[in-house]
Amino acid sequence: MVASTFDSNSTETPRGSALSAKAQRRRAARQTDRLALDAVYEIARSFSAAPDPIEVLPEILNVLSSFLDLRHGVLALLSEPGPDTKGRVNPYVIAATAFVRTETAPPADVLPDAVARIVFRSGVPLVAFDLAEEFGPEAVPERLRGQGQTLIAVPVRDPEQSHFVLGVLAAYRSHDDLRAGLSDLDVRVLTMVASLLEQALRFRRRIARDRERALNDTRRLLQTASEQRGGGATPVSVDGIVGDSAAIGDVIAQVKRVAVTKTPVLLRGESGTGKELFARAVHTGSPRHDGPFIRVNCAALSETLLESELFGHEKGAFTGANTLKKGRFEMADGGTLFLDEIGEISPSFQTKLLRVLQEGEFERVGGSRTMKVDVRIVAATNRDLEDAVAKGDFRADLYFRICVVPIVLPPLRDRKSDIRPLAQLFLDRFNKSNGTHVRFAPDAFEKICKCQFPGNVRELENCVNRAAALSDGEIVLGRELACEQGSCLSSELWRLQDGSSLIGGLSSGRMVAPMARQAAPTSPPATPEPPLVRRKTANTAREELIAALEEAGWVQAKAARLLGMTPRQIAYALQKHGIEIRKI
Repeated sequence: MVASTFDSNSTETPRGSALSAKAQRRRAARQTDRLALDAVYEIARSFSAAPDPIEVLPEILNVLSSFLDLRHGVLALLSEPGPDTKGRVNPYVIAATAFVRTETAPPADVLPDAVARIVFRSGVPLVAFDLAEEFGPEAVPERLRGQGQTLIAVPVRDPEQSHFVLGVLAAYRSHDDLRAGLSDLDVRVLTMVASLLEQALRFRRRIARDRERALNDTRRLLQTASEQRGGGATPVSVDGIVGDSAAIGDVIAQVKRVAVTKTPVLLRGESGTGKELFARAVHTGSPRHDGPFIRVNCAALSETLLESELFGHEKGAFTGANTLKKGRFEMADGGTLFLDEIGEISPSFQTKLLRVLQEGEFERVGGSRTMKVDVRIVAATNRDLEDAVAKGDFRADLYFRICVVPIVLPPLRDRKSDIRPLAQLFLDRFNKSNGTHVRFAPDAFEKICKCQFPGNVRELENCVNRAAALSDGEIVLGRELACEQGSCLSSELWRLQDGSSLIGGLSSGRMVAPMARQAAPTSPPATPEPPLVRRKTANTAREELIAALEEAGWVQAKAARLLGMTPRQIAYALQKHGIEIRKI
């Protein structure tokens, strides 16, 4: 009995130890899940009680650190373009961190620029199991160097347009952490936090929209009451220009003041802001309103054709000149000449143009008789002429000749209250020209009024005409708009432009939008970032997948970078094609 008891105990002890180890692992897993649930609960409470979700983000990131050891959390958000973003494309800012940082510190000090760029453009979570190995040691923030770090980054999407990524939420986990291998749980938790942030932002936007609507209604009521009493100033307006915003009111007031003079005017602004319409307003409000208004697009003609168009030519001046032709300067005598896109003329032609602007004299091409004209010049450009003068691409004396009274036309995104009346005007024009009776539903107007319209008024007109033409009935619903059907490329072009392919004419060169290209580092990264144009999915061909794995030495993370994929996509593609990983 003793021996039997001893044998029984000796065989049961290892089994008990094995069960104990399994129980401990299950208990640790349950504890981790419980901590994650508690963290999400605390974060949801913080968001629900906060008037501004961005302000409480540092507290949220500290909760992640306390409950789950996800340290050094950071939130990056796309920033609005402005003068401080000159030379940068798709700028983003660090909106919140779990630690104190100086405002002048570059964003790359807390979030690698390569990681931010991938998440912004791909819109999928990214896990860098070894940040230094996958993106180079320079990608590791200086405060975290000297120990292995796993970076988890998830996208924060626009609450109104789920396909548009407006931010990146990221956190780090040290390789010394006991949870260093639980990246799936980390991704799930950060994704839930990002979703809670999106919901909080949506609620905040709705409140702001309701407040703006109430203020606009109050403003209209006060204006109506003032007009009925006969008090208040007469609103400034110009025929053909729609809008009652403060930005457009200032421009109209400038146009009215300068129109009565002979001073040259330079209209500046992004493409699509209606520069020709304002040029006509200057002519209509001037004493020359009975004279001709002549328009020339300087960017549409070569230097030789432009000279012939502006100055005219004599019969036989060149091959094909069978008759005498008057130039635009002659045709505009006693009126106004509108030189559109004047920043595009060549340096050699600038000299010829300068003389007629200074003296009012010129000769036709092939002629010797000096012609004298009395023309008022209104020019327009979307280029940064000051930068062109500094680089020697535009003559300084010509710049000072045309830029006597510069008038800057505001982009449509700075005159939000004008979007609805403009959209209604374009819809009325569409109905009149096509014999239709299309109307916009309230939700369609709301969605249109929230758009940024990088192409300004011209893009708004195209958007309205497209929606009206493709509508199934007489009422255009919000879901029928191009942006809701994923067929509006404007925002994507505006967001995904890079420094070598700016969208020509959308801005003066200083106004760029959503996603940043940081200054180049002083030393190149150890592992160069693959071009995103090669981005693949799990449907990548088996041969291409194997070739990338062989090139990467069968390291999945490196193969993912070569194909522009995430490690998770690589793992799924390997499973789909039945490829076994070789060990070298």
